[in-house]
Amino acid sequence: MYIGLDLGTSSLKAILIDDDQSILAEHAVPLTVSRPQDGWSEQDPSQWFAATDLAMKSLAAQTDLSAVRGIGLAGHMHGATLLDDADKVLRPCILWNDTRSADEASALDSDPQFRDLSGNIVFAGFTAPKTVWVKNNEPKNFAKLAKVLLPKDYLRLLLIGDHVAEMSDAAGTSWLDVAKRDWSDDLLNACDLDRSHMPRLVEGSQSSGTLLDALAQDWGLPKGVVVAGGGGDNAASAIGAGVVSKGDAFVSLGTSGVLFAASDAYQPDAASAVHTFCHALPDTWHQMGVILAATDALQWLSRLTGQSASDLTSDLGPLQAPARTLFLPYLGGERTPHNNPAMRGQFLHLDQATDAKEAARAVLEGVTFAFADCHDALRSTGTVIERALALGGGAKSDYWLSAIATTLNLPLMLPQAGDFGAALGAARLGMMAASGAGIEIATLPPIEKAIEPQSAHIAAFTDTHARYRAAYSALKDL
Repeated sequence: MYIGLDLGTSSLKAILIDDDQSILAEHAVPLTVSRPQDGWSEQDPSQWFAATDLAMKSLAAQTDLSAVRGIGLAGHMHGATLLDDADKVLRPCILWNDTRSADEASALDSDPQFRDLSGNIVFAGFTAPKTVWVKNNEPKNFAKLAKVLLPKDYLRLLLIGDHVAEMSDAAGTSWLDVAKRDWSDDLLNACDLDRSHMPRLVEGSQSSGTLLDALAQDWGLPKGVVVAGGGGDNAASAIGAGVVSKGDAFVSLGTSGVLFAASDAYQPDAASAVHTFCHALPDTWHQMGVILAATDALQWLSRLTGQSASDLTSDLGPLQAPARTLFLPYLGGERTPHNNPAMRGQFLHLDQATDAKEAARAVLEGVTFAFADCHDALRSTGTVIERALALGGGAKSDYWLSAIATTLNLPLMLPQAGDFGAALGAARLGMMAASGAGIEIATLPPIEKAIEPQSAHIAAFTDTHARYRAAYSALKDL
């Protein structure tokens, strides 16, 4: 048996799989995020182990864990978890969707070696500019800094007692030479850091160490359980869904939105704002278009209207021509293709007939057009996607999937009931690390249905996407 732990922004999820990769048990524990100032997003790392402890004890209550051989970790990327020389957390973790370090990101990005070596724009959400922000604004904390860990890797420290990261997550720091799959001394030095501040690196399918004996005893696991390197949340989701080979792709409708394409080669194009990262398997990479608010935009509307997201979207019916109302979903800035941390959300063309349902349609369509921008950016790099899996909580909405398929003019493949996300990917990586050999990863999971583009609406969605882009251009500097 094998366990996957997925440290998400809003919850930690644990699943248990058997040797056939069937899910035997699962449990999720909610987490909270703090937003002390506009553009800030922080989390108390003490929540992460507390949630893991609850989740593991829940799994143990559901089934005997004495046959567990491996654990894999997945987690939200880019977070800056800063530790002193006693491994004490210096301040709350600055999360992936925090944009306070926009000035620091711009300054680092103006240094050509960052794009040349990391293969990416230095986005405000990445780890390096956040650490420089701490240096500039919290010098006492920076003076005590001994280690910088990504969120799942801080959790790993508490599980195995060692500082370890893996390639897919490390690629989102702006400190990794993504082609060489190693820390770059030049990029670290540019931030007044060196290798001593970094964890050692392993591949996602390799062992990073073994679970501490005291934890194994407390949770009913045997001694010597291997903890795999794991993966950043999107790379781990790709492992869970079998998106590992050139031409494989998925659309993820989670808190953020991702258009992900696997690659067998390193092909960066930083200027497009497409992310080019290492995959969680050796000698593989991937490209992503990333939008910062997908289901998060719908949850924002839910809070605004006092109606649940399911109520807002439950009776939209079959796909219609796009709403007259436009919504730009940039509630906390945007990455692909705009690299604009200062942009904020907009509703346009509201009138007295606009009600909550119309607003909900506009939000779904606004996120859809943001995905279309990502698709255009990926195509500009030469990446061709012919079909994609649909993953994440938002994939429960046929209306939303139909809008995305129509706008991108791509069929979306909806997996059969089951979890094909980051927790399953983490468990699979735990299985690989424990076995010391590769395991079979199906190209695609069993598909329930294909959501085809609606030819009758393609022209209307194409025209409205053009209006959306024009609205962004007109409003981006406000």
